[in-house]
Amino acid sequence: MGSLLKGFSGIRWGELRDAGGAPAGGIPSLLSRVAYADEVTVRLAIDDLGDVVCALGFVVGEATAPTVPFLLELVGAPHVPCKAELMDLLGSICRTEQWHSAAAAARDQKNYTSYQEQPGWEAAARAAVYTGRPVLEELASSVRPEEAAAARKLLQMMDEVPPFAKL
Repeated sequence: MGSLLKGFSGIRWGELRDAGGAPAGGIPSLLSRVAYADEVTVRLAIDDLGDVVCALGFVVGEATAPTVPFLLELVGAPHVPCKAELMDLLGSICRTEQWHSAAAAARDQKNYTSYQEQPGWEAAARAAVYTGRPVLEELASSVRPEEAAAARKLLQMMDEVPPFAKL
């Protein structure tokens, strides 16, 4: 895997579910493509990652929070292309509240118990994005305008998105 993404082996990806409910075993290969492939392949891999860690741009899965540190590592790596796209994905992850909304709407109904885990996935994913603030602050002053603008946008969004309240 090279010097990036060394923590893969500590995560049991096949036991986690992605945002679509499928096993998340394909996430490491997508992240590896972002880390080591050419720009065209990286763009395709980021699109595929968006589908599995933040489906439709607003639904996260069990594997989303464990993926975020690797996304942040890639954003901070000097040679990785398409950092603005990665930061857009992180922004989508941070903004998600689909499961919280569904759980709140179902609170007084008998199917409320079906929303026990999912709001926690959102909270953990958002918290994981917030841990990347130092990396994003550094990128906000990048000489690459697209990276700097994406970092500033994500930082501003992080300042505006409140933490989740307890359900």
